[in-house]
Amino acid sequence: MPNLSLNNQDLPYPDPLHPIIVHFVIAMVLFSFICDVLGYFTRNVRLFEVSFWNMFVASAAIFVAVIFGQFEAGLANTYQAVQPTLNYHTILGWSLAAIVAAIAAWRFVIRNRNPRKVPPAYLGAATFLVCLVFLQVYLGSKLFWVYGLHVEPVVQAMKQGVSP
Repeated sequence: MPNLSLNNQDLPYPDPLHPIIVHFVIAMVLFSFICDVLGYFTRNVRLFEVSFWNMFVASAAIFVAVIFGQFEAGLANTYQAVQPTLNYHTILGWSLAAIVAAIAAWRFVIRNRNPRKVPPAYLGAATFLVCLVFLQVYLGSKLFWVYGLHVEPVVQAMKQGVSP
């Protein structure tokens, strides 16, 4: 494997890309959910269409986010305290990729059968998805703000032998 030239954040590029991509996914999943709930109560079919396309794009973008997350986690100089949270975040990330893809497929079937309605069971599954997304956001925030993965002062301190 070629030796990557890493910057002060232990990355081969200027800033972490995983958080940038994943924030689009989070926004699309949440906006899709909000549009479906509003569409359900207002019977506004246009909101269902917006919801579908947001979930569709999120189902592709989440895989890009997870792949960059895996790559950047592999470059991170981790330590024992961070490992349980990082492992949980990784497992939940791959699980969410599968769940978002499955819910997007279900949404596609719903849209093709009757674009004017969304069943309550789908809204329940989407609510569960939103809860998982919030849990994943918590874990990712903890990795950055508490454990300092790819945060320059933490990376530099570890390179100087300071143990967190």
